[in-house]
This record gives sequence, structure tokens and C-alpha cells, in this order.
Amino acid sequence: MRRINAILSMGILVLFLIHAVLGGFQLAGLMSGGSVLLKVMAWVMTGLIALHTVIGIKLTADSIKAIKKSGAHYFKENKLFWIRRISGFAIMVFILFHVLIFIGSSSGAYRLNLFEGAQLASQILLVISIALHVISNVRPVMLSFGIKSYKELGLDIVLILSVLLFFMGAAFVVYYLRWNVF
Repeated sequence: MRRINAILSMGILVLFLIHAVLGGFQLAGLMSGGSVLLKVMAWVMTGLIALHTVIGIKLTADSIKAIKKSGAHYFKENKLFWIRRISGFAIMVFILFHVLIFIGSSSGAYRLNLFEGAQLASQILLVISIALHVISNVRPVMLSFGIKSYKELGLDIVLILSVLLFFMGAAFVVYYLRWNVF
């Protein structure tokens, strides 16, 4: 099940990066409305995220059962485990906000809903949650694919993700400014 979850994670990550880069260009005003392909990719990604969530819940439940059975919680030693679970839950909450904020069409024309301070804050928190979740899970995903030399490749992945996540956060800020200032 962990291997399937790792494959789902990679699929989600690829679709997320495409969605985020193209969405960032839209928000910054560098690209016009979304295509049908982008919508289909977003819904496929949503389905993969739902599967990933179900598997994550099952694995978490199994871990909690083992903790209760052993009677040893080792919370200090399992901080990374809990960071992964809590950041995943935060992503689910902020994805809901993201969908509510950015979904919409009127007579086939793409339109966005109101985007003020609370919406900006929720989207920045989405980016932070994704960064925390992905970065804390790079090593286990690499290990599940048999990649043992984490340092060089892992740091490259984290650097690329950091740049892309910064771009995404900046795109939300630019959109906020375009909506509220200009």
C-alpha cells in the first residue's frame, strides 16, 4: 500500500506543478482563461488526492493502533510522522478554500470570485502547507522508489520545489494586488 501511495504522490506532484505554474501565470495576468484540459487535470488530481488521503488515513489508523497496543507513544521521536499527518490535513482544508475561491464560470466564461485578505491568507497557508508536506515527505518517497542517495537529489528536488512554491505564493499576492489595488 505504501508503494501505491508513493506512486499516487508522484502523480499528484506532477499534476500539481503543472496546475500551479499555469494557474500562477493566469493569476499574474500573463495567460488568459483555463482550458478544458487544465480542468480535467485538476479533477484527476483531486481524485488522486482523495485516494492518497484514504490511504494516509488507513496508514495513520494502523500506526495509532500499534501505538496503543505497545503503550509507548514516543511523541518526541515521531514528530516528523505527526508533521506529515497534520500538514496533510491542513492541505485538505486549504484545498477546499482554494476550490471555493477559484471555481466559477458564467455563460462559459471563466471568472474568479472575490479575492481579498482572507482569501489571500488561505492561499498563502495552502502554499506553506504544501511546502511543509512535500518537503517532509521527499525522503520517504525517494526511498519507496529505491533511491538511496537522498542528499544530492533530495536537495535538488527541495530547491526546485522551493522556487516553484515561492512563484505560487507570489502569484497569489500579485492577483490580490491586481484585484484590490489596481
